[in-house]
Amino acid sequence: MEKAARKAGGRLRRDFGEVEHLQVSHKGPSDFVSKADQVAERILWDELKVARPGWGFVMEEAGEIEGDEDQPRWIIDPLDGTSNFLHGIPHFAISIAVQEPKLGGGGWGDVVAGMVYQPITDETFWAEKSRGAWLHDGRLRVSGRRQLSEALIATGTPYQGHGDFAEWSRIFGAVGPNVAGIRRFGAASLDLAWVAAGRFDGFWESDLSPWDTAAGCLLVREAGGFVSDYRGRSQPICDSQVIAGNDQVHSRLHKQIAAALK
Repeated sequence: MEKAARKAGGRLRRDFGEVEHLQVSHKGPSDFVSKADQVAERILWDELKVARPGWGFVMEEAGEIEGDEDQPRWIIDPLDGTSNFLHGIPHFAISIAVQEPKLGGGGWGDVVAGMVYQPITDETFWAEKSRGAWLHDGRLRVSGRRQLSEALIATGTPYQGHGDFAEWSRIFGAVGPNVAGIRRFGAASLDLAWVAAGRFDGFWESDLSPWDTAAGCLLVREAGGFVSDYRGRSQPICDSQVIAGNDQVHSRLHKQIAAALK
């Protein structure tokens, strides 16, 4: 994963330096896909296919590609934070995760490895199930802050064609007055990696995709944190609804969000 991410990340760094020259096409309202995005995904595909020939893929641009029966699959976002990238904002990441099939067949089970790589800062956040979460070779732990009044919380906001403005407004109205600050940086994989690193104390967002959160969910859990949906249910990949933080911040965020949505 690291070899693939660094190779794709080198190409993204080069293209980021020439962002004004990128070929950009519309994929939907306020949702752009750049030539850099497509090239990075192809690099990841090529590298990981060679490393694990029988594994499947779930990718943001190319979609789902089935692998051999009973083999794991890669879940990939080649450029999380595309809008930041295209506007020259140096906050974006490559996200790669490995998900195993359920024993006995019938769907997909746990995410067992994940990596979030920030090409501009050259930071590699990685985790393996039951082996902890790491930034390079340093162990990660979620923040130790217990009270929301001390907590810096990350989120993602709805935008044109995406998300539920009314729902987000209710949650923001409940959470905002009780926390030390709220940040919206525009790359969910990095938000979750920063929760694992203790930079953020908590995170909530909805209307995401598996490639946005698969690696990040594992990072938070392996750093000692909790991840669930808005109803408090823990799933291998929380994407349609995500709450993350240490035990106390997660619990308090969950209560605030649940009350706001009643």
